[in-house]
Amino acid sequence: MDKMKDLFTTGEAADICNVSQQTIIRCFDAGRLDGFRIPGSKFRRIPRESLVKFMTDNDIPIKNLASGKKRILIVDDDAEIVELMVDVLARDGRFDTKTASSGYDAGLITQQFRPDLMILDYMLPDVNGNIVCQTIRRNPEFASTKIIIVSGVVNQDEIQDLIDAGAEDFMKKPFNITELVEKIATVLQLQ
Repeated sequence: MDKMKDLFTTGEAADICNVSQQTIIRCFDAGRLDGFRIPGSKFRRIPRESLVKFMTDNDIPIKNLASGKKRILIVDDDAEIVELMVDVLARDGRFDTKTASSGYDAGLITQQFRPDLMILDYMLPDVNGNIVCQTIRRNPEFASTKIIIVSGVVNQDEIQDLIDAGAEDFMKKPFNITELVEKIATVLQLQ
């Protein structure tokens, strides 16, 4: 059973309500949306019940909150592999996917899409997987984003470096797509 998310960032709340993040921040700061600030930071968090009340008070459809699909960002410059993963994950029904073919695109899409999980190719055209992992891990907004690295050319030391850089898991290419889906479900605790 998919555990319901009970705390949201302003970006996640904005996505769910289909408004800008600035609108959510203004409502939060004006006291129209209850929540709290993370001590020692500027980050705001909104409990599920506060978001539901805000959505109800403002005639925003609650169904957006209940879709329950996990967001997965596939970052790989191999179009065939990307197409295969997107197809399999779409047919699975538990996931919304977006794709990026470079580390730069991955950064931009991560800001907007806020993935629950990133499937990250180690060898991208502009940067390697370590850099992307470290960048994601340095941003507190993405503390809950999980990362699975995929690559065909990595030795055991490099795998350990990736795990140390913040990846949850590693899969060697070519991989069995069924095993990848099982690994995704395990990392996202969907069993």
